[in-house]
Amino acid sequence: MSNAIEGLKPELVWKYFAEISRIPRGSKNEAAATQYILDTAAKLGLPAKADSFGNVVVRKPASGGRQNVRSIALQSHLDMVCEKNKDKVHDFLKDPIELVRNGNFLTANGTTLGADNGIGVATNLALMEDRSLEHGPLEFLFTVDEETGLTGASNLAADMLESRILLNLDSEEEGEITVGCAGGRDTMGTWKMQFEPAPAGLKVMQVKVTGLKGGHSGIEIDKGRGNAVKIMNRALLVLSQNGARLAAIDGGDKHNAIPRECEAVVFIPPRKIKKARNLIEKVCATIQAEIATVDPDLLVELAEINPGNSPAVMRKSAQRKLLKTISALPHGVTKMSADIPNLVETSTNLALIKTLEGSVRIITSQRSSVASEIEEIVDSVSAAFELGGASIEHTHGYPGWKPNMDSPILKTAKSTYHSLFGKEPIVKAIHAGLECGVIGERILGMDMISFGPTMEAVHSPDERVHIDTVEKFWVFLLQLLKSAN
Repeated sequence: MSNAIEGLKPELVWKYFAEISRIPRGSKNEAAATQYILDTAAKLGLPAKADSFGNVVVRKPASGGRQNVRSIALQSHLDMVCEKNKDKVHDFLKDPIELVRNGNFLTANGTTLGADNGIGVATNLALMEDRSLEHGPLEFLFTVDEETGLTGASNLAADMLESRILLNLDSEEEGEITVGCAGGRDTMGTWKMQFEPAPAGLKVMQVKVTGLKGGHSGIEIDKGRGNAVKIMNRALLVLSQNGARLAAIDGGDKHNAIPRECEAVVFIPPRKIKKARNLIEKVCATIQAEIATVDPDLLVELAEINPGNSPAVMRKSAQRKLLKTISALPHGVTKMSADIPNLVETSTNLALIKTLEGSVRIITSQRSSVASEIEEIVDSVSAAFELGGASIEHTHGYPGWKPNMDSPILKTAKSTYHSLFGKEPIVKAIHAGLECGVIGERILGMDMISFGPTMEAVHSPDERVHIDTVEKFWVFLLQLLKSAN
């Protein structure tokens, strides 16, 4: 057992969390984790089955006297986001996560912790083992590949679960119960870019946008943070008016993250270098003033670099179409909910741009809790790509989860929480995606809520879980299973 979890309560949850932290389980690499669930179920004498995608369902019979209570499914996802600090040597395909305890926080040594959704997985495993608990029939659903598109849940067969009540254990704020989430789709635009030899005598310069916070495109999209690709485009438009020729532009990292950094290579006439530097300084100062409150560390810089072999630039007409399209592409919140205070209803994220050999590709991500509004914002983004001459592709996307404030399990959860802790839980919907929307579409009539302990900075090496909230989450869950009927 890891020293980092020694003495922590509840012991079974932390025991299993330490065990799965030794198993590589990045998205699309969950085979060992799936086998671990099956082996654990067999050891405990519980029936289990896995589908062809790696999703697993384990069943546990009711405790004494609770056989006539309705069955409840408890769901968590096996995969984790694999991110590490640049100076950290770690192979996510074979190395265990190194757990570190710091006061009331559990984190990892230079990598993501995997508490998202490892705490949910460990909780289900603990419930499977503990024979002292009072509960009705239980089903434990472990899904795969949640982090890169919810594909495990999207391929879940309707007959995998008998339950019509589902507790999703993938929320990240103790004391809150989630009852709805956004659905989403990605829209990609690609240009078959026309390049030509760079004009002789031009200086090769690099433009860099750095210092932004970025963030999750569902959770932080309403914070007004800077988008590195949009900021870069403003700088390039100004430089273009000064004779700059664009060779490459690359920014952003993931489809569900607001881009923090962007780089571009431009060719500039030597006599205009000084003016170009002044223009970049002005652009930087202008945008710094615009976003100083939310993103105070923005930098836009221009520096000379080595031209490399056979330098080429985009043709002027292609460059103009690309930059104008980026200007036209929307980014950010497009509509707030009229029904739920402070809830983003619809948004779009200009997530990533990449210069490839002979092409430039842009990836955007649209979200909404209203299905028709996803289609509307996808059409808007697609129109900008089409008018700019790009070919367009879409992902299949995933459905939203419509809040049901009359949910019977929600009512039980609220009264249970109040009786335990003397206060009402916060009931909310979120703009990020949860598997509940997908599962509810695959299995009709499912009554669902989501909750969990408090976590911070998930999907980053700064990820940490508040240790004390795990025990509180566990106490609430056990009482909820005891109270449900």
